[in-house]
Amino acid sequence: MDRRTFLALPTAAAVLPVAGALLTEAAEAATGRRIDFKSNLPATGSFPTKWICGFPSAMDDKDPPVQVHWYNPHTAILRQNKSYSYEAPFAPLYFGNDRVLLLDEGFVTLRNDWDLRGAVEACIAQWCARHGRRPEELELLVAFSHLHADHYAAVNQFADRPNTRYMGLTHDEMVGFWGMTRFPEEVVTVDLGGRDILVWGSPGHVVSEFTYYDSYTQILFTGDMFYAGRCYISFWDIWFASMQRLIDFCDRNPVTHVMGCHVEISTKGEDYPYGMTYQPDEAPVQMSVADLRHAFEVAKTVKEPGIYFTGKVFLCNQTRGTTTIDKNPYRYS
Repeated sequence: MDRRTFLALPTAAAVLPVAGALLTEAAEAATGRRIDFKSNLPATGSFPTKWICGFPSAMDDKDPPVQVHWYNPHTAILRQNKSYSYEAPFAPLYFGNDRVLLLDEGFVTLRNDWDLRGAVEACIAQWCARHGRRPEELELLVAFSHLHADHYAAVNQFADRPNTRYMGLTHDEMVGFWGMTRFPEEVVTVDLGGRDILVWGSPGHVVSEFTYYDSYTQILFTGDMFYAGRCYISFWDIWFASMQRLIDFCDRNPVTHVMGCHVEISTKGEDYPYGMTYQPDEAPVQMSVADLRHAFEVAKTVKEPGIYFTGKVFLCNQTRGTTTIDKNPYRYS
């Protein structure tokens, strides 16, 4: 894959002096020095043992509309409560010295429905308080994995936010946001200020789709083209080529976790029916490179439309609108 660098516009913030890699959190906050995102990789972190996953009666759910989990001090993962939307997408928030990247904005439009922007700004304020920074110093990049509403609906909440750039809602605007000229093979490096995010195309679920790799945590974020649940594949040959690019990338680069945008499967491998707003025993969002490789080996055996189970993922080849519990004219294996 070809590589190029995303030339982010400079922010108006003053650039703070460069520091070493071994500063403690307290020292960073006291001195305001820049954080080293290049050494001692991968940066360790943790996922919660259980995410907010809805309630038997959605109207009685007392949990917040969005869960915020700090994977590590510079990485937050947001997850929409399933009581507010059965889609319940995950949204990583990556902090660099100069800018913050939010990926996927959840299935909500109005802030008075629930305030995603407020949750993101609270995370930015917390990070700045820990590191002796001011929120207005950091540019916010609002992007998404692909062009489905449960991943971009809340973009409008950030439209009037200062020092913010957000991705547009057409294919040309999406690839143009990263400066891509050779979608999907071209790899663009997004510099958040010492923290690099690699971006390239991974169509197949839909035509306009990206994969994101965080060089700091070494998490591979695969959106809806590969996740723990029903991977609805609209264009099989294109998706298969995208999977091959993922495998090739993993052959050349260290990957700690493979993370998609949803969870639609239980820890026992049972499919949650489409539209479920309560998943009490859902599987973890994080998967392994071995899971990815195994799914690709299963994909190599697929010759016709149908639903194929890999043990972690349902590969739904051209069966959009059906699930594993539906009767359909194809096959389920």
